[in-house]
Amino acid sequence: MKDLVIFSGNSNPDLSQKVCQYLDQPLGGAKVKTFSDGEIQIEIDENIRLKDVYIIQSTCSPVNDNLVELLLMIDACNRSSAKRITAVLPYYGYSRQDKKVAPRVPISAKLVADLLTVAGTKRVITLDLHAGQIQGFFNIPVDNLFAAPVLIEYIKSNFQDNIVIISPDAGGVERARAFAKRLDADLAIIDKRRSAPNKAQAMAVVGDVRNKVAVILDDMVDTAGTLTEAATAVKNAGAKEVHASCAHPVLSGPAIERIDASCLKSLAVTDTIPLKPNAANCPKIRVLTISALVGEAIIRSHNGESVSSLFI
Repeated sequence: MKDLVIFSGNSNPDLSQKVCQYLDQPLGGAKVKTFSDGEIQIEIDENIRLKDVYIIQSTCSPVNDNLVELLLMIDACNRSSAKRITAVLPYYGYSRQDKKVAPRVPISAKLVADLLTVAGTKRVITLDLHAGQIQGFFNIPVDNLFAAPVLIEYIKSNFQDNIVIISPDAGGVERARAFAKRLDADLAIIDKRRSAPNKAQAMAVVGDVRNKVAVILDDMVDTAGTLTEAATAVKNAGAKEVHASCAHPVLSGPAIERIDASCLKSLAVTDTIPLKPNAANCPKIRVLTISALVGEAIIRSHNGESVSSLFI
């Protein structure tokens, strides 16, 4: 592992430290600061010539600052003659804009992929992409990890019998079905209609949830409108308890107020995105770490071993 160097941006330093602890590697020395006008300033503090470099940076809020910070770190490492640069994005920002949903709109997920590649990235490791086809936006290898092992272990440990896994929309059915199969649980689906971005109305529950412990499963929770509407629909359909889990706790805008006021008993999230203070103080939220998962992916990538075997 002597040729392996881990760097971290400012978006999620706690996760980066946990990954380094798992790898038993020190965090690489880098100065990530800003000029007085807000421009980002990067300086790598150690020799990385012919090293295998991994830069851990979630492109979460403030999204644009964190994205530019990552691009500049990649460029700095590329100009310092690193052998290979891998961008580790626990959360891939702009992933929801992955197709043209209206005339004259961008495909932002593709643009971010191009920016990462042009900056000098040779491989991307990310987690629970909003849409799997985003991997095809890159012309370099992409390892799309899944938080499933962490979330499934949590569900197994906390909810024993009579569980039903809920997909909050049609797009999440495949994910929910995979969880239900591994948990030997029932499956239900929310029929949802979205009137505008970040606004949703849960219409009906397809499947039997009566007198069961319902666990709503999603890849991310942003403003929590979809989640809380789904929780209400499931509770009204006769569920005994309603819980939720997701990989990416974006939790923007009125999310925490909605979760506090909802019928949800708990929301399990991972640390792909650091929680804001109001979210960290929410008694319903449980944070699970994916540091071992990311660390193992880095080891296997560095050693040329299979990453997909993590999920077999």
